[in-house]
Amino acid sequence: MRRPFQNRVKGLWVCCVLLVFSVGSAQGQKDPVDYIDPSIGTVTYGKKSKDAHGFGKTFPGAATPFGLVQLSPDTFTGGDNGSGYSYEHPTIEGFSFTHMSGVGWFGDLGNFLVTPTVGPLYKNRGVPDKPEEGYRSRYSHDTEITEAGYYAVTLDDYDIRAELTAAQRAGIIRFTFPKNKKSRIQIDLARRVGGTSTEQYIEVVDDHTIAGWMKCPPEGGGWGAGDGNADYVVYFYCQFSKPLKNYGMWSADLPDVPRKMRFIRQKDYQNAIREAPVVEKADKMQGAHLGFYTEFETQADEVVLVKSGISFVDLAGAKANLEHDIDHWDFDRVKKRARTLWSQAINKIEVQGGTEEEKTIFYTALYHTMIDPRTFSDVNGNYIGADKKVHQTKDFTYRTIFSGWDVFRSQFPLQTIINPELVNDEVNSLLQMAELSGRGYLPRWELLNAYSGCMLGNPAVSVIVDAYQKGIRNYDVEKAFAYSKNTVEHTGNGSLGYSHNNISKTLEYAYTDWALGTFAESLGKDKEAKTYLKKGQNYRNIWNDEVNWFRAKDSTGHWLDWKGKTVHGQGCIESNPFQQGWFVPHDIDGLKELMGGAEAFRKELVSFFENTPKDFLWNDYYNHPNEPVHHVPFMFNVAGLPHLTQKWTRKICSEAYGTGPYGLCGNEDVGQMSAWYTLAAMGIHPICPGDNTYQITSPVFSEITVRLDQNYYSGKQFKIQAKNNSKENIYIQQIRLNGKKINRFWLSHEEITNGGILELLMGPDPKHL
Repeated sequence: MRRPFQNRVKGLWVCCVLLVFSVGSAQGQKDPVDYIDPSIGTVTYGKKSKDAHGFGKTFPGAATPFGLVQLSPDTFTGGDNGSGYSYEHPTIEGFSFTHMSGVGWFGDLGNFLVTPTVGPLYKNRGVPDKPEEGYRSRYSHDTEITEAGYYAVTLDDYDIRAELTAAQRAGIIRFTFPKNKKSRIQIDLARRVGGTSTEQYIEVVDDHTIAGWMKCPPEGGGWGAGDGNADYVVYFYCQFSKPLKNYGMWSADLPDVPRKMRFIRQKDYQNAIREAPVVEKADKMQGAHLGFYTEFETQADEVVLVKSGISFVDLAGAKANLEHDIDHWDFDRVKKRARTLWSQAINKIEVQGGTEEEKTIFYTALYHTMIDPRTFSDVNGNYIGADKKVHQTKDFTYRTIFSGWDVFRSQFPLQTIINPELVNDEVNSLLQMAELSGRGYLPRWELLNAYSGCMLGNPAVSVIVDAYQKGIRNYDVEKAFAYSKNTVEHTGNGSLGYSHNNISKTLEYAYTDWALGTFAESLGKDKEAKTYLKKGQNYRNIWNDEVNWFRAKDSTGHWLDWKGKTVHGQGCIESNPFQQGWFVPHDIDGLKELMGGAEAFRKELVSFFENTPKDFLWNDYYNHPNEPVHHVPFMFNVAGLPHLTQKWTRKICSEAYGTGPYGLCGNEDVGQMSAWYTLAAMGIHPICPGDNTYQITSPVFSEITVRLDQNYYSGKQFKIQAKNNSKENIYIQQIRLNGKKINRFWLSHEEITNGGILELLMGPDPKHL
């Protein structure tokens, strides 16, 4: 039964929505930022799940573009629930200041969990089917609001309205309480997605302020249940609008067991938290599982605010971040600023035409590409390096969360066009990690300076080479080459010329060998160029004429048993040989030759798509929910069948993406899934990052305007105009670049960044140019 306050809030919200809609209608159109819906993709697993990989796994809360703080609700701690939130979960534990977006492994962050409550104090979170036994609360999606930089929800069990908004390195929460003599804000300092922080410290600074830290080593689980090696300390400087009068801390006497998730779920561990003694008006405390609360009486609809700066460096950094970002108590001012930042960020691309739903999908996808790689350095430039020491940068922003195996394919190629400064930051950050870690090679999947080793390949090499080839070069180029070379030598196909029992590794290492060879060639390093371009041909070493496809073999040269192209495993990672076998982006002519020529290549490509299910969920053919195949639709262009690139990219944009929590058919993977959509809906996408070309396909929209960074590119803007575009007219009839007819289905990076107009005449039937 809904409580009176919820009815008032919901009624007020509906009135506001109607007012905004009527004003927007009078003005004729919404602003692009109004199309952003952070609820898209917020399911981990749910009623539509058909496989072990789940859906988008995004978070619905408040963030700023590439910001350090993402303030979002958490529905469940534990499991493959990396964002901390899933739309299908019935309860909310609280609101934490750090999150990850779309990761498909046991997640991390979710630190500094703030929960408003009334009535008895519960120190443990409880379980979803019995929320009354802990501090978590039931909620209804009817009371949720998700906007760019803003989230709101009502906690049913407490009749409390929670509103969240964020700045770059700080966040603020507005709680509206009911009338109650025992209203409260409590903080679980041990909480961490996928595990727990293993040690915490808290002190009361003054009658409005607390500060402290939480240590999060691999022993506490987290990323990959600890296997991802995430090891960090989060510092907070938190202030309350209502003075601290009745407050306390607790420290649980935990059983002597490991701190990873499977142990902390156990009953005796949870009982220890439930029974932890409270020390009222404690000034400071340090321990293995701490909590804090401040209690007060509230009148009906009384507002209490909480704000906190976050730093991964030190307490002084957390304080400075808060004082720089939110030095006041005006929640709406922070909310307005967050909306403005998002408006400016997505203004890099403007679309016209298309449906309202397509605009929602597009601008939300663009939004999701701007969560990571996030700011990791403080406002003064200080950051914790891979050597665990404090460093300072003045000429770039140190960044973190590099989901390499995913994002080199679409996410970073997109950013090279619209955010070259960000790409430059990331290259500098990767080089710092290689140097300060003492490893001398680049991370594959990096989280908070940790070399997690997740997935495969050498994607950082691809990102660096792609950036250099596109003129993004504000870093030590010689150091970039040296560390890239060290990387492919450290992890590659080795003296065998292939990877033992592995198709995926062999093909991906061959690609980054080619990338390094291309880099060397551009730098005039002829000897290295010759060596690594030759190694780029190593994909040929596992082609098996007997099965007419790539086949894994062991280090002695014996072929693995063959079960068919569509059977998963067989030396493939998160794929099967049919899916992984298309990953020869740097030598498609060579791939055609192995397959038996252009016609055989076309037949294989056509069959790969014709057997794909209509819903595009996880399958054995074109499997859009996972990255290895993301370049394949564009290969029809180089197969002489460009109309099929146009047909399939439009179909994928239409069927594999949508609105609402199930709007992503697979894990968002830190921007990759959304970047694919963004580029494809614009009508361009690379096959091979590092070769400076984008394939042309059928845009979703009639006009796309890309605004270019004048600090990096000579052009002011690049327009793509699709004339007569519609759901029926999906085929390109004619292409003109800056008024001149061209008979090719690709553009160079320079043709885009020099500015101009690409005109596409669309029609209902395929046409060869």
